[in-house]
Amino acid sequence: MASIRLDKVWKKFGTTEVIKGIDMSIREGEFIVLVGPSGCGKSTLLNLIAGLETLSGGEIFIGSDLVNDIPPKDRDIAMVFQSYALYPTKSVRDNMNFGMVTRHVPQSEQTVALAEVAGFLHIETLLDRKPGQLSGGQRQRVAMGRALVRKPAVFLFDEPLSNLDAKLRIEMRTEIKRLHQRLGKTIVYVTHDQIEAMTLASRIAVMDNGHIRQFGSPEDIYERPVDLFVAGFIGSPSMNLFKGRVVEQSGLRLQVDDPAGAVHFPIPRNLHDAARPYLGRELILGLRPEAMVREGAHRPGSETFSFDRTIDVVEPTGPDTLLVFTLGGIEAIGRVDPQDKISVGTKFRFDVDMGRAKMFDPVTGLHLASVH
Repeated sequence: MASIRLDKVWKKFGTTEVIKGIDMSIREGEFIVLVGPSGCGKSTLLNLIAGLETLSGGEIFIGSDLVNDIPPKDRDIAMVFQSYALYPTKSVRDNMNFGMVTRHVPQSEQTVALAEVAGFLHIETLLDRKPGQLSGGQRQRVAMGRALVRKPAVFLFDEPLSNLDAKLRIEMRTEIKRLHQRLGKTIVYVTHDQIEAMTLASRIAVMDNGHIRQFGSPEDIYERPVDLFVAGFIGSPSMNLFKGRVVEQSGLRLQVDDPAGAVHFPIPRNLHDAARPYLGRELILGLRPEAMVREGAHRPGSETFSFDRTIDVVEPTGPDTLLVFTLGGIEAIGRVDPQDKISVGTKFRFDVDMGRAKMFDPVTGLHLASVH
């Protein structure tokens, strides 16, 4: 395994800047996930690490080696693609052995490596089949196996599960997690799927428009988003973002105006000092759906605030139920227990854990703790 370091990495296609001066340090054995909307630059950044794209500026190190001018085959990496990229006329065995054959690995070593990897991925019975005879999940296992037999220092995954159905994605996600736990190799993984990012990563890099907005643990990204983009992008459903005005009313509160009546959210105690300069001005309140539950459902001691709203949509998901309502001109979502029976058009009383609330500057978009 090896560390990876990116120093002021740029990439232009013509006059279009796709990657804009990214700095990133990846430790040996980390599982790093690059996540962001389509077109944000995450696959381009992966291709730069792989050497499949040339740098427009900056430096990339794998281990202690500067690899800017080193071709992909000499970077000690293996890549797994979204498209599997298997040779359709070759058997599974030959697909997996291909890289070893081209590198003139002795036959005895090929046999041992193939048996070990095929056993780990549970594809021993598929070795004589062609890719066209395999399911999507089996083909993805073969593509992973072809990478594994090389025993590289770094694995690069480019949206490897996006062609699979939901059940297979979960199964393969578990396999990839198990793979990392067993091998301890450095992995850089690109996805647009937030669940994949949250469940797989040691750290997540949230990308937007060629920049990294936040680079941290899944918990940090989810619980402590640095700005409105990260807050709104990470989470399914995403964070509710209410625009309001800071007022003094038995302490500092955020007044969110609404035709059905204003709601005065108490600003959390730990944010009072940061929010006070905004008195009479706008702030944005961020609340995760799970912070808004049935009255009385929060643990004792939480900073609880209650309000009523008429429910517009009820969405049962199985383990919980999502309640959609309108407040301050936005559609908001609360996450409640499925036993909390509620009908569309009726009022529901939410308890909000304000200790989990986030506050954002409406101009800069930064989390208040980042501003002050």
